[in-house]
Amino acid sequence: MNFRQLRVINEDYVAAADGFDEHPHEDMEILTYILEGALQHRDSMGNGSVIRPGDMQRMSAGTGVTHSEFNASKTETVHLLQIWIFPEKKGIKPGYEQKSFSVEERTNRLKLLASREAEDGSVTIHQDARVYGSLLGRGKEVQHENRGDRYTWIQLAKGTLDVNGEILSAGDGAAVSGAEKLRISAREDSHFLLFDLN
Repeated sequence: MNFRQLRVINEDYVAAADGFDEHPHEDMEILTYILEGALQHRDSMGNGSVIRPGDMQRMSAGTGVTHSEFNASKTETVHLLQIWIFPEKKGIKPGYEQKSFSVEERTNRLKLLASREAEDGSVTIHQDARVYGSLLGRGKEVQHENRGDRYTWIQLAKGTLDVNGEILSAGDGAAVSGAEKLRISAREDSHFLLFDLN
């Protein structure tokens, strides 16, 4: 909890036909990223959608929203990451956005999924942060330049990663501060998110 602007990452498993009843949030950027299954979303802004693997959903809670989330399947479990990021300022108008990113876009590269300027087709977040996703095949490597004035968090959802000699297993997170080139290699097929924070 509370690594720079990153408030928390919840890794949730939602049983078939189960979910979270309507509940409130405010002054938080909430990102939902599905690993397996499908999640039904409804909110007080009038949005209703199903979030699937490869989708990044952004809900800016701002002055206040309520929402509910339920497993869209009666037979399969949903596995997801829900991420809370502090916004740059409080009291913004609530907002919603959802975009899909293909397997090809995320394979063996760092694909930008969320950013303040909506760069490279990413969803917009109200914070100086960038969120990347990667499906890294066994033996493949990606690199990320961690500048001295920036911080990096890596969240591994599946597989095994070698990050500059440190081994991460599924469910692990790694915090990086200080100028350093990160060499991220997969010891087996891996799925992870990388957060570039100020």
